[in-house]
Amino acid sequence: MTSTPSPAADGVAGSASPEGGVVPGASSSSLGRNSLILSLGTFASRATGQVRTMLLVGAIGITGAVANAFDIANTLPNMLFILLAAGVLQAVLMPQIMRAITSENTQERLDKLLTLAVVTLVVGTVVLTLAAPLLIRLFTLSGQLSSQERALAVVFAFWCIPQVLSYGLFAVLGELLNARGQFAATGWAPMANNIVSVLGFGAFLLVWGTADGPLNDVSAWTTTQTVVLAGTATLGVAAQAVVLMVALSRGGFHWRPRFGFRGIGLRSAGKVVGWTVAAVALEQLGLVLLKNITWSAGQSASGSEVVAGNATFTNALMIYLLPHSLVVVSIITALFPRMSLAAARRDLDGVRSAMSTGLRAAGIFSVISAAVLITIPGPLLKTLLPPLSPEEVAVAAPVLRALGVGLVALGATVMVKRMYFAFEDGRSIFVIQVVATTSMVTTLLIAWQVLPARHWAVAAAGAYSLSAWVSVLLRIRGMRRLLHGIDGPRVLRLYTRAVIAAGVSAALGWGVARLMGADDPLTWGHALAVTSVAGLVMVAAYGVLLKLLRVRELDEVLRPLARRLRRR
Repeated sequence: MTSTPSPAADGVAGSASPEGGVVPGASSSSLGRNSLILSLGTFASRATGQVRTMLLVGAIGITGAVANAFDIANTLPNMLFILLAAGVLQAVLMPQIMRAITSENTQERLDKLLTLAVVTLVVGTVVLTLAAPLLIRLFTLSGQLSSQERALAVVFAFWCIPQVLSYGLFAVLGELLNARGQFAATGWAPMANNIVSVLGFGAFLLVWGTADGPLNDVSAWTTTQTVVLAGTATLGVAAQAVVLMVALSRGGFHWRPRFGFRGIGLRSAGKVVGWTVAAVALEQLGLVLLKNITWSAGQSASGSEVVAGNATFTNALMIYLLPHSLVVVSIITALFPRMSLAAARRDLDGVRSAMSTGLRAAGIFSVISAAVLITIPGPLLKTLLPPLSPEEVAVAAPVLRALGVGLVALGATVMVKRMYFAFEDGRSIFVIQVVATTSMVTTLLIAWQVLPARHWAVAAAGAYSLSAWVSVLLRIRGMRRLLHGIDGPRVLRLYTRAVIAAGVSAALGWGVARLMGADDPLTWGHALAVTSVAGLVMVAAYGVLLKLLRVRELDEVLRPLARRLRRR
């Protein structure tokens, strides 16, 4: 692709219009600067979030009945939000916001879009909260569950499911802020969640101590403990949504509820909503099966045996998502308004250029991140979750390694999926999701039948990674047809060189880790030393090899950070 990109493709919109929108192309904001702002905010949020996770793991652990019950209840809001609204909001809201921003009645259309989203979220949250007992039963169909364990999970769910409303508001307001060129708040807002959670979980530990001992006994669990633990989790999610409300108001946008939804683009969006809802529902059904199998694995433990279950899978998944959320999501978020505007104008050259940039920039980070997860999962787990016992590290490390196999596919598939939304092509999303979910479900069912229960969580992680790869390959194939190419040779060349560099780096990191005793039971200090030294060796070797292989994208990605450091 050599044609000149449109003005919208040169940068994300920036200056405010009289009606509270933004004027596309009014700012020369670069991808590097916007993604850097988001990455710095996300890094700070993830750092405090890791403290939050440490305290939660210290309170209830990652194995056992209480940990698994809370994990099911606290995972429900994320899954239900996606099922209820995330697909629809992503498919409808962002494209319509971009259209509203360039229309003559910007404020009115944005008010109506936000009103519709809020009403949908409030009604959906109420219905889902009332359905908590049925939802808990759905997620615990496999495995034996005592009446006390089920009751505890249901009470946790009553407290946690209202998070759906806050997650929805965060997603809606975040999309609007990004479209207005206000990127910082979206990256920094989760710190509010983490601060609230650190205070609440810290108080829990001060009052009731750690997961060792009576906290593992469901019969000894009290109402007060439930309120502090689950109430803290829900209050923290609400706090991050409030931060975005304040950021929008300070940025000059003031929402006024308006009903009457004609003239805001819903008719054209309706073409994609049905397919999108079906795709999201199918994806979540696959995850329901995954949760049931990992739950059943946790329930299979007898006596003092430690078996990876659903809580183990969730904590490994959080670490797996760290590099994705720190860098890749920031790149995608900074690029997506540009791609949406280009798609709305049917500027295929602009979309193709932005997608190529995003895939290559994301690949630089995702390939080495995957290599680190696969090479030193045990030391990494102990470093990030110090309360873990050696037995818990031993059962969680293979889960994290299996997830790491899919990390490279994750970032690419999220970017390409959002482009299907921008082109309002929901049917393709659904067809691809059928194949991806079928691959995951088939793998899960085979593993359930032929493997011992102690291996089910690892098999679930492998099935999750397989699904990501199937999804990204099919989505790229479809987007390649739609755009008449996606700069494939250039993208493939980048990934090939990155994989070669990461492979050599992983071999060096593995050798260093073995020399430092990574296979022995690790204290936190020992794990930190192994992770730091082996990780630095891998990253340094990777950077040098990319230079030797003449990967110019590394310089392009690092340039904004280098400028900022020079100014200091």
